[in-house]
Formats: sequence, structure tokens, C-alpha cells
Amino acid sequence: MTDVQLAASMVVDDARLLDLLAPDAAVERLGGGAAWSEGPLYLPDDDAVIWSDIPGKRVLRWTAATGEVTVDREGVEYPNGRAVDGQGRVVECSHGERAVLRLESDGRTTVLAAGWQGRRLNSPNDVVVRSDGSVWFSDPAYGITVPGFGYPGEREYGDNWVFRVDPEDGHVTAVVLDVEDPNGLAFSPDETVLYVSDTSASGAPTGTGNHHIRAYDVVDGRQCKNGRVVAEVSPGVPDGFRVDGLGNIWTSSQDSVQVFAPDGTRLGSVPVPEVVTNVCFGGSDGTTLFIGTPTGLYRLATSVRGAGLRAPRTASVTADA
Repeated sequence: MTDVQLAASMVVDDARLLDLLAPDAAVERLGGGAAWSEGPLYLPDDDAVIWSDIPGKRVLRWTAATGEVTVDREGVEYPNGRAVDGQGRVVECSHGERAVLRLESDGRTTVLAAGWQGRRLNSPNDVVVRSDGSVWFSDPAYGITVPGFGYPGEREYGDNWVFRVDPEDGHVTAVVLDVEDPNGLAFSPDETVLYVSDTSASGAPTGTGNHHIRAYDVVDGRQCKNGRVVAEVSPGVPDGFRVDGLGNIWTSSQDSVQVFAPDGTRLGSVPVPEVVTNVCFGGSDGTTLFIGTPTGLYRLATSVRGAGLRAPRTASVTADA
């Protein structure tokens, strides 16, 4: 393990930040070797983190037991964000396939969404799974407009939206239409609010410079209403973010992980040696923040558990017994 950076160098805008970090917390590099990393996901059954090396068309894995980074899959179609569903299956965005996929336990791949009203999706970017089994994903155009992140193509429905996949019939519905370049997604702990980042400042051809996180009230588990900006991230953009069990938002930026209270108050930031792309919570007790950067993976010990984390299936069986 190298490149340890103490959190003592963090910027504290609000004293509440100090209660969210473990004593002597430090940003620790776990490994790398990627061209551009995104989509970290903690796998509780394996005590491991997988993440995407998008231009490398690979999925990398860090395993806690060995402390090593290995190649989990290669030759995949420009993967990006991912989540775990209620059955422990990985749901993954694919720029190359312009689809949202589910990786089945037997090795098969199921396509959950590849189009809307007869037109292809752009390049699904991030995905979250609600407790009711519905799958929500963002669909900016980065995979068809940014070299090395997918294949050149056209926006067939003419915009960039957030969609919901119904768990019963697989119907795909557009739920957020007012974000220029929707990117990161996360639910509040009670799933009554969906957070969506707008990263049009990151260099998209049509971007006008947004670098904020918006919040939407989730109505009947199906619709998003009352959109409003809750946080502005600078420098950089909120490419990916996660919410802890208290409702605080932990987000990427150009030089740090920034933390915002549920009401949008910035609590402060923890510097990271590289640009931060995405983050996720995990670890044996759910309080480790894993941090994706262009080249690899870091971690930061916190004192709060990530919202919506799934327990290991073995632990669930034991508890039920």
C-alpha cells in the first residue's frame, strides 16, 4: 500500500465533517494500472471491490484478503457504473452495448434496457437499484461522443435523460428530463429522494458548464418531481457520488472527495492525490469509502455506513436461522 495522505489536510467548512471520519483517517492507495477508472462497487460476499477501466475495456478487482488488484474481466464493451440488486447480482452500464445489463449467477448476461420507444439509448453511465427492484440509470452521450469511451454514434431520442426499468414487466420510462448531462445517481436513505448530477462542465460537446447535484422527490416509487439544485461542486464535477446512512452526500471533484449535508451545506473536503471520478461505500461494516481515480482505487475510513448497502448473503442466512 502506497501514497498515504492523512485526512488532517482536509478542508473543514462545518464541524459536522469531523464526526463523519474515523480517527486518524487517511486516504490510502490500494492499487491501479487503469487508463480511466469509474464505477467502483463493493461486493459484500467477496469482501472485494470491482471497478471499470473504461478505455481498457476491463473490469478490475481489489480483494481485501490479499490486498491485490487483478483483472476480473476483460474484452468487455466499455463498462461504466454498476450496482448490486437485492439478490446480489451486479447490474452494470455498458457504453459499448448502449445498454444496462445484469450479470447472472450462472455467468449469463441479461439485457435490462437497451432502448426507449424503439430508439437506442445513448450510453448508460450510472445505475442504482431501489429496494422494490426497480433499476434507475442515467444516459448521457459520453460513450458515443468521447473518443476511447465507446463507439461513435447518434443520440437517437435526441436528448440525455434518466430512466427507470420496472421490476415487473421491464418497461423503460423516462423519469428525469431536465438535466443537461445526467451522470451520477443515488437515493436518499429512505429512497424518497433521487439525486442526479449534471456534469455538462466536463467537456461534453453540448455542455454549458453545469457542475451540480439535483434532488427530485420520488412519488409512488415511479415518478420524479420538484427538481432542485442541492449542491454545487467546484473545482471539477460531481461525476459520481454516494449517500451515507445519515443522508450526507460524498461526491467526486477535481482534487478531493467533497461532503455535503442533506440540506446542501458543504461540510468540507478530503484531498486525494488524483482527480476523483466515482466513490462507493463498503468494507466489512460498510464504513469504508472506496475512491475511484483515473489510474486506480483508494480508500478512506469513515464513521458512517453507506445507505442501502446489502449484507453478505451468508450473513443473511445466518441471521434468518
